[in-house]
Amino acid sequence: MKPTVFGLALAVLAAAPAAAKDKPAAPPPAVYQAVVDCRALADAAQRLACFDRTVDKMAKAGEARDLVVLDRETMRETRKGLFGFSLPKLKLFGGGDEDDRDEVKEVESTISGVRTASDGFPIITLADGARWKKTDGRNVYPEAGDPIRIRRGTLGSYMAQVKKQAGVRVMRLP
Repeated sequence: MKPTVFGLALAVLAAAPAAAKDKPAAPPPAVYQAVVDCRALADAAQRLACFDRTVDKMAKAGEARDLVVLDRETMRETRKGLFGFSLPKLKLFGGGDEDDRDEVKEVESTISGVRTASDGFPIITLADGARWKKTDGRNVYPEAGDPIRIRRGTLGSYMAQVKKQAGVRVMRLP
């Protein structure tokens, strides 16, 4: 009976990403769509008037922070900075589930500082300020200036490799 339940659970988990990809994309903001719709006007004078009117509204929405425009590189850097945090799947940084090519699966950095927590495990601060805590008992003694690579492990865990030594389990700290 247990293999059947396990197989059913695997089938459900495998189907979830496929179902998520079938969701229609969220429509663009109205202020942006109004600018795009101006392209359909055949008369040049009407098209220019439409662009002038709608671009002005879009610029005002940007100034009021009602519309925020990000390029792909800014989204990648933001995702990189959030690597290691358990966040809900929100479509704040692009296409969501269908945008897997920009998903951050690992980060490489330099250790800028190390301190010992009350439980004896080191807390490692990276060059970008991100803090990670070692959570397993393997003997790894990181030092400031050491290169570090942190990648996703299994079941939501993270593994850190300091100076190309064996990986140790770590967790992201706020």
